[in-house]
Amino acid sequence: MPSPQFAQAVIPQSPVFANERHGGFWIRVVAAIIDSIIVQAVIMPIAFIVGLVIGVAGAITAVGSGPHLAGLIIGGVFGFFASWIYEAAMESSSRQATLGKMAFGMRVTDLQGNRISFAQATARHFCKYLSAMILFFGYIMVGFTARKQGLHDMIAGTLVRRD
Repeated sequence: MPSPQFAQAVIPQSPVFANERHGGFWIRVVAAIIDSIIVQAVIMPIAFIVGLVIGVAGAITAVGSGPHLAGLIIGGVFGFFASWIYEAAMESSSRQATLGKMAFGMRVTDLQGNRISFAQATARHFCKYLSAMILFFGYIMVGFTARKQGLHDMIAGTLVRRD
């Protein structure tokens, strides 16, 4: 078994890395659930109103099932954009976190601990789809990497830190 001195020589640790606390897998799952509830609480009333308007228009014109399908597509597109804007805007703001992350004292930074840009937050958000597409392995990685990074964090060059 290698000596501790060997490990320190092979794996250099900067003072920043040695003192970092990161958001682990389960706390990030709970934060994501909170964020999903918040986004849905905003989306659902708007989607209901849009669906109602489209439904009434469809009933008046007696077009068939087209308005129902249009309502579903519009709701899906709206939800897609709402979750992206919420997450990217919040994580690139001065708070550096969504409301779910804030609840647990977490914030998203670049690898040096600086605030990320809206473009970097956008990349992180859309890379989460990749993390999910590979059987959620990109998320599971959070539990096994030294700095608690998921695939989306590694691609976007971000960290989730705990204060």
